[in-house]
Amino acid sequence: MFYRAARPALQRVAAASTRPAQSNNYATLREIEGRLKSIKNIEKITNTMKIVASTKLARAQRAMSESRTYGQTSNTVFDKAETKPQEGGKTLIIACSSDKGLCGGIHSQITKAVRRKLLETPDADLVILGEKSKAQLGRSSAKNIVMSFANVGKDIPTFAEAQTIADQIFQLEKDYDNIEVIYNNFKSAISYEPGSVYAFSEDIIKSSANFTAFEIEDEQLVNLREYALANTIFWALSEGHACEISARRNAMDNASKNAGDMINRFQILFNRTRQAVITGELVEIITGAAASEDS
Repeated sequence: MFYRAARPALQRVAAASTRPAQSNNYATLREIEGRLKSIKNIEKITNTMKIVASTKLARAQRAMSESRTYGQTSNTVFDKAETKPQEGGKTLIIACSSDKGLCGGIHSQITKAVRRKLLETPDADLVILGEKSKAQLGRSSAKNIVMSFANVGKDIPTFAEAQTIADQIFQLEKDYDNIEVIYNNFKSAISYEPGSVYAFSEDIIKSSANFTAFEIEDEQLVNLREYALANTIFWALSEGHACEISARRNAMDNASKNAGDMINRFQILFNRTRQAVITGELVEIITGAAASEDS
């Protein structure tokens, strides 16, 4: 009785739904299922990276606090001596980034800050720490780059690494009046912005307003300058490393949330498509049964 009552409607549905459309539904269902598996795998990766970054962040913050203490104490001498950059002097800009990505726009912030400085002093030379900023600045300011360092940011920076970088910089043929180190300044776990610290030449240190209050001999002044630059680079690298770990954790957290939203949307689409396929198959079965009964 049900077959006879539903026969006219079923025949119209069967005429409207053809075999190619059914095949397309099957193909779409497989595509959605493949996409779901891919997004779920990505979510697992981003969740794992977020956990790893969270465990590294506490250690990076402790190292940053220690380096900040040494760096600020070292610069106290120049603050009390009222040492200031020389206008029109030869300037070297040190950009502190790293080789690693997947941490938002933290390296782009350094690049933008360096470009703003180059607008003020277009003849300044560049020393770049890390491949990320080097790749970005190499497209716009390649003529300013005099030295670059790779393999930066793989682990927590050490003073020995900073000292090695400072020694390489002092081996450059030019004698710079002002050395400005640009780095990411750690504000909080979700806030960081570009900052800068200056290092000075011996002549500028001697010409400071209150330099005579410190009874520093010329031989000691050379050591003070080298130590101050190494300490400043160490401070900048440690701050930048903590910012990078924090930014990576936030980026992976956002990526995991976005992956979860995509999984929910594709799961709903998959369920609807599968229901449409099942409904089509039921229509074919009922239509076939009705046709068999007529024959």
